[in-house]
Amino acid sequence: MTEEIIKVENLTKVYDKDTRVLENLTMSINKGDWTSIMGPSGSGKTTLLNIIGCLDSATKGSVFIKSTEITKLNQTKLTKFRRENIGLIFQQYHLVPYLTALENVMMAQYFHGIKDENKTRDVLKRVGLEHRLNHIPSHLSGGEQQRVCIARALINEPKILLADEPTGNLDQKNGEIVLNLIKQLHKDGHTIILITHDPDIAKLGSRIIKLIDGKICADSSCNEN
Repeated sequence: MTEEIIKVENLTKVYDKDTRVLENLTMSINKGDWTSIMGPSGSGKTTLLNIIGCLDSATKGSVFIKSTEITKLNQTKLTKFRRENIGLIFQQYHLVPYLTALENVMMAQYFHGIKDENKTRDVLKRVGLEHRLNHIPSHLSGGEQQRVCIARALINEPKILLADEPTGNLDQKNGEIVLNLIKQLHKDGHTIILITHDPDIAKLGSRIIKLIDGKICADSSCNEN
């Protein structure tokens, strides 16, 4: 039996009073689904992801996650909700340059008031970086830095993972490593929303949503891998 985990209703986002990025967008996502979002630059993909990820606010409309209407939360509650429920993986790594891989992942724990180095080591081992714990970002490859980001997204055990072009800065080999990690996370039960321009990557999910001018122009199912 399917269980809805994310519901978006009539979502509109306007910047600078007249730049409409999302227009009355309505969609829902079931628990455990992998939804790929595609569309040309400026179609609203990242804005949609940022609103679901509690990083941006809606102009109009509602977003519910696990029955919580996040569009009604103040900034403090929104930040707390994100830390407890959502993992974020970006195209840019956003790692602190003077911290080691271990310390960068542990930073996500600090905001929870938790310090569990053993758990952090386990998560980095899960992404294949147990031998790179004490390396700073400049001593890691792009693929290794992205895996640190995935470990950071996983450290607080979120049920939802949002990924914005996670292989965009990677070569083919490292891109495949990251995609295999995401596929495993999906098999482990995580709900995944992934933005991509690559139709082959999009087809790895169970569903593809295409946006144009802030509206859904196509919504189709894929064969799960």
